[in-house]
Amino acid sequence: MNLTEIISRTQVDEVATLLGRAKKVVITCHMTPDGDALGSSLALANILAARGYYAHVVTPDTPPRSLDFLPGVCDIVIASRYTEKARMLLTTADLIFCLDYNAIKRIDRLGPLLEQAKAPRVMVDHHLDPEPMADVVISHPEASSTCSLLYHLIDALGWAADISPEAATCIYTGMLTDTGNFSYNSNDPDLYLIIARLLERGLDKDRVYTLAWNTNRPNRLRLCGYALCHKMQLIQPHKMALTILTRGELDEYGYIKGDTEGLVNKPLSIPGIVYSAYIRQDEDNYVKVSMRSVGDFPVNLICEQLFGGGGHLNAAGGEYHGPLDEAVKKLLDALPDYDRYLPADTTTATCNNNQ
Repeated sequence: MNLTEIISRTQVDEVATLLGRAKKVVITCHMTPDGDALGSSLALANILAARGYYAHVVTPDTPPRSLDFLPGVCDIVIASRYTEKARMLLTTADLIFCLDYNAIKRIDRLGPLLEQAKAPRVMVDHHLDPEPMADVVISHPEASSTCSLLYHLIDALGWAADISPEAATCIYTGMLTDTGNFSYNSNDPDLYLIIARLLERGLDKDRVYTLAWNTNRPNRLRLCGYALCHKMQLIQPHKMALTILTRGELDEYGYIKGDTEGLVNKPLSIPGIVYSAYIRQDEDNYVKVSMRSVGDFPVNLICEQLFGGGGHLNAAGGEYHGPLDEAVKKLLDALPDYDRYLPADTTTATCNNNQ
């Protein structure tokens, strides 16, 4: 079976033309990169290197330790640490890829460096409402991950044979993590065709699952256990769960970036809970917000309207520049405004065989 052609032939040809003129390529992704952002970036860098390009991945900040298993992660240029090297790479690039983000603000301190660069840009992304910040904008919000969208592009370019086991690992990681281990936004048959082709290219999917989903530091388990036991609130009138962690609580458990990945999903296993919010105090006046939902409840709308973020219908995030208690109050005060999106009934019918 062939993959659905979701990227237009015109866009594929435009990317091919830009690649034909390029030798030095820089790949960028959003701040605090997740599995999809980092997976798509490292996969593309690996494939480009195999085809003779000088390809570098530049991230705004340090990737989470939980993704250290991704091939090529040690070669990333972290702009917050190596600002001048990042500037040099972007200044001398022939082509820049913008993967898994739709707005300059999402790359934080890397933004000014990108805006100063003269090279043409290609955006590959699956978030809503992309800014006109690239020469070629490949934007498909219906796609479950940027990694799956990147595979469509690689396949359309005729480069599928250049996907190494390392690149396959990176692509699969993004698909796996952005769908919650294929538990949401994952009913597209093309996803499984892509997995089959990645397996043919040498992917060890069981190993990736273990590394991405089933490998934990002791402190991570303790922190998540503490959060679920002591900090999770069930706000039943709004069919919502809220988990809040302060900077002090994170420090107590030796928190490192990525330790609470997936925590926001856990309350969704509770019958009757439609959406879950996790609020983390990274600094005194900087708060991160992550939200997940089931069904048609639009957490992306909440994150966009309250916290300057966005994402997908069932998975979104944002941030708040101010005290933690203000961020929490802003969310709680707004909950009634979103009740209209709740389903009328979230209970599950059961059979009674004791009649």
